[in-house]
Amino acid sequence: MLHGISKILFALLLIPLLITACTGKTVAPSTSSPSRQEPYAPVIDPANFVNKIDNPYMPLIPGTTFIYEGQTEKGNEHNEVVVSSETKTIMGVTCLVVKDIVMIDGVLEEGTIDWYAQDKQGNVWYFGEDSKEYNKDGSVASAAGSWEGGVDGALPGMVMQATPVVGETYRQEYYKGEAEDLATVLSLSESVSIPMGSYNNMLMTNEWSALDNPPVYEHKYYAKDIGFIMTKYMEGGFELKLIEIRHE
Repeated sequence: MLHGISKILFALLLIPLLITACTGKTVAPSTSSPSRQEPYAPVIDPANFVNKIDNPYMPLIPGTTFIYEGQTEKGNEHNEVVVSSETKTIMGVTCLVVKDIVMIDGVLEEGTIDWYAQDKQGNVWYFGEDSKEYNKDGSVASAAGSWEGGVDGALPGMVMQATPVVGETYRQEYYKGEAEDLATVLSLSESVSIPMGSYNNMLMTNEWSALDNPPVYEHKYYAKDIGFIMTKYMEGGFELKLIEIRHE
């Protein structure tokens, strides 16, 4: 994921039209954007969650490792996302533990433990992260951006909708002043070719943090029954692509 009130509102009021890279069309953020609906108070009922994550745009099957690579502004990035069989109970909900390692030019840059759960409607919720950035000597440089739902006012966000609708904007996480990512659905019909193959009818979102001023946008692409396959960084035009999926 991306890493006070007047600053946030100012940044959001300046959000420009979102330009889709592939179609050239523009999509403005929804007028019902959750960023304009305070206070944020999602209803989290543990009885409304299931013990698996099989949303077609974000299937997280324990034992699966997704590997991404690409040239970014920091250098050559190698990213491994490991879906473990471990769980953590947060706000009464059993969440799946996903481990995310980022290396730049072969050196550990960031390590994150993420917690996800899916509700009965098929929406995937993000319950927090334990995130650490590292110095080149391997020591921890920062844990900024870490948060856990229900702790210190932090609340889960919806990281993937059950039924994405073009133009809708939603919160992906909420820890005031620390983690405030949002996403807008841009398209459900994108086509992309990556080292893993070519895919059609893909979901494309625009994702950014309300804490960045000006906002830094990322277009993310999701293929049905596979999940996240590519990020296109709108500033600089860098891309991070799925190159391999491993199964235990």
